[in-house]
Amino acid sequence: MFNSLDLPGRPEDTRIVVAMSGGVDSSVVAGLLKRQGYDVVGMTLQLYDHGAATHRKGACCAGQDIHDARRVAERLDIPHYVLDYEERFRKAVIDSFAESYIAGETPIPCVSCNQTVKFSDLLTTARELGAAALATGHYVTTRPLVGGGRAMYRPADLDRDQSYFLFATTPEQLDFIRFPLGGLTKPETRAIARDLGLEIADKHDSQDICFVPSGKYSDVIERLKPGAAEAGDIVHIDGRVVGRHEGIIHYTVGQRRGIGVAFGEPLYVIHLDAERSRVIVGPREALAAKRLVLRNVNWLGDQPLDAIGEDGLEIYARVRSTRAPQAALLMRRDGETLVDLLGGETGVAPGQACVFYAGEGEGARVLGGGWIGRTERAGEAERALRRLVEPQGVAI
Repeated sequence: MFNSLDLPGRPEDTRIVVAMSGGVDSSVVAGLLKRQGYDVVGMTLQLYDHGAATHRKGACCAGQDIHDARRVAERLDIPHYVLDYEERFRKAVIDSFAESYIAGETPIPCVSCNQTVKFSDLLTTARELGAAALATGHYVTTRPLVGGGRAMYRPADLDRDQSYFLFATTPEQLDFIRFPLGGLTKPETRAIARDLGLEIADKHDSQDICFVPSGKYSDVIERLKPGAAEAGDIVHIDGRVVGRHEGIIHYTVGQRRGIGVAFGEPLYVIHLDAERSRVIVGPREALAAKRLVLRNVNWLGDQPLDAIGEDGLEIYARVRSTRAPQAALLMRRDGETLVDLLGGETGVAPGQACVFYAGEGEGARVLGGGWIGRTERAGEAERALRRLVEPQGVAI
């Protein structure tokens, strides 16, 4: 006999730890499972405390959110624990974010948080409490595979799809984690929150980067790494020095506004040369990336990754959480994992993630993903950038 979470036994004999952030989604997960009769334990992580961040709308895992989670647990009559993970979060997520940004990358700390703190440390704690599963409020679904294990799929509400941030979830973690909201839309989730009598039913959603109170990444970097904002040249992709900047941490690949250079045509940030504190700019067409070279790939497909080989596997790839998956070719060559974007993609930067899918719509299976180590452009733009950067031995 299996219950609604594909676990053996009756719900009342099955302990489930719910990761409660204090938001609507995780609160509804706790409420739904409690209503179904599971032995629910709420767990909230205190990850940071940056003063104003604990009171602003859209904060997560700090201050008011912890109080909200506690009130929801009281309303649902479930035990609730708060774990102090500030030190772990700082080392695994915040410090890593700062170092990546200084290196000219565009990191995604939400993936790192899921990969380290939430789906590693919290999962271990859930097991120690005798839980049969850890449940979260993410909008994805998982289903059992023939022969064992579970696979991850895009949810019913594609506007809320969070599979991009979960690509690093390992097969072992997928076996233990459940995502009860994958078949719901956000309006349906809020309606359930009201039906459960939860005061947070209309609470604002958390923002992507929870530990940036002002919304300016550079403010956090300068506080964590004083002196990181080293001034340097703004260089056109044709080799001309066209201006000066006050630190590459103030720029991101694909940026157009605020570059601070008067020029006869629109300029975009093409590349950040952290080694020599240079911001490389050029026309929009120089932004288009055709090939991605990935590192630290997490593979969730059925066949071994190395079995794909140079002939490649047709997939759909996603390089931004806000963009739809596009047709691509996944390849293994000389020990490297490569992704050819058949339609190209603009504004792709090292440090971002590339996530693989077996399809493009609702219910498409997630095949894993990796971190972008470098990008390659087509034609003259790639050759021009290599002439600027490669002689100094800097990977692009």
